Amino acid sequence: MEITKRTLAEAWQRTAAGHALLHGVGLPPVAFSADELEEYAERAEEAEDDGLHLLLDENGTVRGYYGPYREVFATRDLEQALYLIAEAAVRRRGGSLEEVAATLERIDPAWGRRFRSGGLDDTGTVEACGRDPLDGLAWIAGPWREQNPYSTLAFFRAASGRTVDAERLALLYGADPVQVAAGTRLKDLRAVDSGRVHWDRQWQSCCFGQAGGWTFLLHHDMPPGAFADQEAYAALGIMESVWLTATAAKAIYTFDYMRDGRRVDDDWGALELIWYERGHAPYLRGGELDFLNRAVRRAELDHPEVTNTFELYFHALEESLGLRLPRRHFVEGEVRAAYWAEK
Repeated sequence: MEITKRTLAEAWQRTAAGHALLHGVGLPPVAFSADELEEYAERAEEAEDDGLHLLLDENGTVRGYYGPYREVFATRDLEQALYLIAEAAVRRRGGSLEEVAATLERIDPAWGRRFRSGGLDDTGTVEACGRDPLDGLAWIAGPWREQNPYSTLAFFRAASGRTVDAERLALLYGADPVQVAAGTRLKDLRAVDSGRVHWDRQWQSCCFGQAGGWTFLLHHDMPPGAFADQEAYAALGIMESVWLTATAAKAIYTFDYMRDGRRVDDDWGALELIWYERGHAPYLRGGELDFLNRAVRRAELDHPEVTNTFELYFHALEESLGLRLPRRHFVEGEVRAAYWAEK
């Protein structure tokens, strides 16, 4: 059935009337064009109303927005639309995410399971994490916001059964071949002149290695002409790459995921981590990155004691994509390292 404003309004009226917890919750404003949506959003901003707005396309697609530009979902399924409207309304009342989940569960058990999973369907029981997230990738989230140890965290993975060679990758980026061949470690760089040399040159260095099936390369600035040998780069067999970049002075932190030669982003463009707000899916619901929405929701519910959203996000990256960084190797300086080769 194609969704019209009438069918949407009537369906929401029946839904709200059928559940005491939704009494008095009206249908969000419904626009029929981008201009009308922008007008609604401007009026809401003036009223300091950060609620959900809807845009109904001619083909019956219901699109949800916070403001006129941030599309958070798009669906032609009426039941999905009703759930998403209810989720936004319940979440807006405040309370912990567990309380939001419990409220939705009282309205409809399937809605409670859906909220807990972070997905758009009834996925059933989801197993809790059961471990300290700071034992995994999340350990680096705090210092990384201050560009420590590096401003760029890059991860690379080849097709199943293959591994991206960490040494070859570092050399293609411009690492000193003598230090790579010698097996130089971070503690070796720090040992020269009581660490003063590395303090001055750390912006010209990189760390590299393998963990969790991914090859990682951490660095600040890249030397000119890095990985200029495109044939050698292609020979590494890279099928996926994840880039996390921090520009601390500007509070810009970005996530970039490439798979099979294309960017995975639902055409959103640059994906800033600063967009992530606890309790809100950071990416388009049901979109290409919905697996990460699910992982973020699980991280939030499993670890209410973690208040740092960057730590939760990094834990979600570990759970969903398997990204790893060996904490002990970095703390003890055992991770492989090199300066960029001098020209």
